[in-house]
Amino acid sequence: MKDSQPKSIYLKEYKVPPFIIESTHLTFELEDSFTRVTSVLKMQRNPLSQERSAPLLLDGVDLQLESLAVDGQLQSAADYQLANEQLKLPNVADSFELTCVTIIKPAENTCLEGLYLSSDMYCTQCEAQGFRRITYYLDRPDVMSSFQTKIIASKKKYPVLLSNGNLVEAADLSDGRHYVVWEDPFKKPCYLFALVAGNLHLHEDSFVTCSGRKIALKMFVEHENAAKCDHAIASLKKSMTWDEEVYGREYDLDIFMIVAVNDFNMGAMENKGLNIFNSSCVLATPETTTDAGFDRVESIVAHEYFHNWSGNRVTCRDWFQLSLKEGFTVFRDSEFTADMASRTVKRIEDVNVLRTAQFAEDAGPMAHPVRPESYMEISNFYTLTVYEKGAEVVRMIHTLLGAKTFRQGSDLYFERFDGQAVTTDDFVQTMEEVSGKSLRQFVRWYEQAGTPVVDVSSSYDPAAQTYTLKLTQHCPPSPGQPVKQPYHIPFALGLLDASGADMPLYLGVTDTPAESSTLVLDFTNSEQVFVFNRVVEEPVPSLLRNFSAPVRLNYAYTDAQLMFLMQHDSDGFNRWDAGQKLALRTIREIIDGPLQNLELLEKASVNPLLVSAYRALLTDGQLDRALVAKMLQLPSEQYLIEVSTNVDVERVHLAREKVKRQLATDLREELKSCYHANQSAVSEYRFTSAEVASRTLKNAALGYLLSINDEQALGWAVKQFEQGSNMTDCLGALAALMQSDFEAERNRSIGEFYNKWERDQQVVELWFSLQAASQVSTRLPEIEALLVHPAFDIKNPNKIRSVIGVFATQNLRNFHDVSGSGYRFLADKIIQLDKRNPQIASRLVTPLSRWSKYDEKRQQLMLAELERIMASGSLSKDVYEVVSKSLVR
Repeated sequence: MKDSQPKSIYLKEYKVPPFIIESTHLTFELEDSFTRVTSVLKMQRNPLSQERSAPLLLDGVDLQLESLAVDGQLQSAADYQLANEQLKLPNVADSFELTCVTIIKPAENTCLEGLYLSSDMYCTQCEAQGFRRITYYLDRPDVMSSFQTKIIASKKKYPVLLSNGNLVEAADLSDGRHYVVWEDPFKKPCYLFALVAGNLHLHEDSFVTCSGRKIALKMFVEHENAAKCDHAIASLKKSMTWDEEVYGREYDLDIFMIVAVNDFNMGAMENKGLNIFNSSCVLATPETTTDAGFDRVESIVAHEYFHNWSGNRVTCRDWFQLSLKEGFTVFRDSEFTADMASRTVKRIEDVNVLRTAQFAEDAGPMAHPVRPESYMEISNFYTLTVYEKGAEVVRMIHTLLGAKTFRQGSDLYFERFDGQAVTTDDFVQTMEEVSGKSLRQFVRWYEQAGTPVVDVSSSYDPAAQTYTLKLTQHCPPSPGQPVKQPYHIPFALGLLDASGADMPLYLGVTDTPAESSTLVLDFTNSEQVFVFNRVVEEPVPSLLRNFSAPVRLNYAYTDAQLMFLMQHDSDGFNRWDAGQKLALRTIREIIDGPLQNLELLEKASVNPLLVSAYRALLTDGQLDRALVAKMLQLPSEQYLIEVSTNVDVERVHLAREKVKRQLATDLREELKSCYHANQSAVSEYRFTSAEVASRTLKNAALGYLLSINDEQALGWAVKQFEQGSNMTDCLGALAALMQSDFEAERNRSIGEFYNKWERDQQVVELWFSLQAASQVSTRLPEIEALLVHPAFDIKNPNKIRSVIGVFATQNLRNFHDVSGSGYRFLADKIIQLDKRNPQIASRLVTPLSRWSKYDEKRQQLMLAELERIMASGSLSKDVYEVVSKSLVR
């Protein structure tokens, strides 16, 4: 380790800051080989702090201190101490002005935190603790200050100089430099500070708010990306309108700016008035971006914009409260996307992420509550638990209270805490206050780690015409929490009669049916019984409708009941889920079957009911095509692994492929009809729900057909790849080819794709990902060849994710090769990357951390690589925390 073993920071040890910063004035002088930063801080002791004589401790990492002054008096080396990434001034007054001049070297900053260079552009990333790499500061979210920022740089090299807030001054200097001054009228923590300097293209637009104010919208990109701005700006305007209409939130500055950056650890950052985006998350044209990419841009632009209120105007008191802003905002962006397109499809996509990845996180060594109790490195807690599960917690409050009351609660929350740094408890208390409903038990969703398991059994009494559901819940042990208390679970359900219609719901002894065909039960005990009366026939239960709580549900459905729900359930999510359960059961029957020889798995039988169910999907012209496309997708290998133990990855892969090929063989003609029926009649690309659904369904059919080496489908794929007018069709065909056995066409097409798009970095990232994910054509030697390709750059996080990350998380058959070569490869890259970008390195550890899922031989191989990483030398806190926790058995 750098000094000693990293220490944990605990929520229970939180104290208010001993000092506050009333105002922050920053001056950046951007020189060729360094940047000089002058900070002038007006500070005073915090009247809420009990530490009345505490020394001033400021955070700082990799800073060269040039000078330090207190109230204009220069400090000598005897007046302060520099140690353990802190600047200590033992004797300061109750109120004073601190002037600090530091030298930093952005060009050498490979961790991409603080101020760094991306190509020739200066940019910042300060969340969570990057600001301490710029100047000495109280780098914590509960220290909120007004900011004024002056930037001085060469006008020729850096004509664009940006920071937070409104531009208040700009002028040229006599030496070829120029300067700007930006002023942010809203107090903010330093993690929301942003700076950008470069030679950039400006795309301009405007938005008129509900009160009639005209907001200037400006998007800055590198010149070669000038044509890729329209969709992001359109998404921003949709987001601004939606937030006004649904939450009553109007934008507050006179200008909103977006900057696209190629080298960025995260997806995007919500800095006040100056959102910085990873280029892959904001640039889009039909020729270079798929439907999924368009959807991703719209969602992420919305997410960062919504943070203006849920994260910026009201921020988190400490990093343990991260889900206060992220969980709430993910819920908001999810609802926005649902309103823009298909609500059911959006719900399916969100739950797929939860059940495949977040549930795995809950069951792994890094399991933690939505509000963690401790951490070594906060960057490791930008997790699916904090974001996606945090959003589910907010969604459950919305379900329990109803949309109208939830809106009243959010209005009170924004009004009461505007300009403050608060906690998840503050958020929950406002919801309690407006609803009059106790959420004291509900807060266990913030406090307890793990995924609750809900077991349901049923019985029907025809004589009494009663239907009884017995629900039990338990949550498995997780690190530091061996015993869990019962959760407050909103459990939504409906009952279907023999015709598939929803039955009226009479709960208990009431003579009045529920207002809706879906009833939300308050499930609060370890075991609870619910009795429905006036049930004239035995129903088929539709349980956990719309996935009303993030739990694992167990109910003994028969195959026939699952098919019935697929065909009749009025809840679109549960129709999809019934199909997933039936497909999962079919695949697992092969995995767990008597044929132990892998080569014999091809002879295993496939449940004919699944074939019939998929045939019904393909031939029912009344169904929503977007939903059909989702229902045709078999459970992924990642999900099959997540719901299993002692996994033989090769067996999982072969069993799933067997089912896919059998479906394709038995439904060949229906799939071909589906492909033709969903061809667009117009060549012009349109990002509409209907056309996205058609393209998705068409490409799903093509993928099935190529899995059985259909020669006619091969011709269609080649034609679609060569003549497709948009990236969705081009990539859909190429992706199908990459997973097929047509080697000559596959190799020719992937080569042509690169030759056409080699100058476009975002498309090259797609090219890398396609190859890294191909379980047919890409094994470890091909991955190693991609790493020395001229287009690959080990310094760029997107390139790392598109090759190394995709190989380890999507090309499971080859990554988990029984030789352990994939594990050794990944461990080598983690050790290498940890020296330059610890955040990216720590995220790559996750596939190895899930070692307990696999068979004994693979377990030992993965543990050996984790131990090798641990013994490799001076690890960052980021990697040390994940690896050390992963090695606990």
